[in-house]
Amino acid sequence: MPSQIGDSLKYWTSVAFVEDTRELVEIAKACDSAGFEGIIVPDHLVLPHEVDTYPYTADGSPRWPDGTPWPDPWVAIAAMAAVTENLRFVTGVYVLPARNVFVTAKAVGTAAVLSDNRVVLGAGAGWCEREFELGEQPFSRRGARMEEIIASLRALWGDFDAAYSGEHIDFAAVDVRPLPTAPVPIWLGGDSNRALRRAATLADGWIGLDYDLEGLLSRLEVLRKLRADAGRGDDPFDVVAGVRAVPSDELHEQLSEAGVTGLITIPWYFTGKDPGPLENKIEGIHHYAEHYL
Repeated sequence: MPSQIGDSLKYWTSVAFVEDTRELVEIAKACDSAGFEGIIVPDHLVLPHEVDTYPYTADGSPRWPDGTPWPDPWVAIAAMAAVTENLRFVTGVYVLPARNVFVTAKAVGTAAVLSDNRVVLGAGAGWCEREFELGEQPFSRRGARMEEIIASLRALWGDFDAAYSGEHIDFAAVDVRPLPTAPVPIWLGGDSNRALRRAATLADGWIGLDYDLEGLLSRLEVLRKLRADAGRGDDPFDVVAGVRAVPSDELHEQLSEAGVTGLITIPWYFTGKDPGPLENKIEGIHHYAEHYL
């Protein structure tokens, strides 16, 4: 009998490392009909063939196999939004300071308009210096630049004649229409103290991609304190995270009590079947929805 976890926690499907980009449209259709809240789309602008040190694994090796595609997230989101009605989309996470601010403003703003405001900008400071070099953006002080990029994006999305003046970003009145008809939420990733402080003080939410339960809960305690110290403890704040645990009533209760609003999953990993074929992914989506949503 399916577990009745309840409806307070929303469920997000990650499409990280899907081997065939053409499958994303059918995956989105299935998630939309099954009742998932949204899809998490990964991002890298470009990666060197050999990554010297990946900072999010114990041995420094990447989580993805060689040959993994990294489709442009906003092109992918636009394609998936066109065939769905309710599904939301968030980048997990977009390497924000590796991009020109106007390129980002135009891409995200257009996707927001075409999706009827179903997009969230999930952003991070990035870790691969070579990616920044190839994108012709400075790697140094990328966190400080990202803070100004966030402020300037909000200005660009809210005003036909937006201007911004800061240490790193400075422009006179410009027009990047079409403008979103509602504010685009910004969720920030990262788990360093600086990244958590940035999320707590500047963002509409925090997105964490892969944690054990204890590690996730400890980070949420830090976030809660930082938000309280900033006078934002009562403001709406999304926490969408992936946790290395099988969904259950107990897990849902723990996450909800900790302030988690969304659980990231890859539903086709819970059927015991080969997750490669598209038909198995679709079956996994509906199986997961029947048992856990």
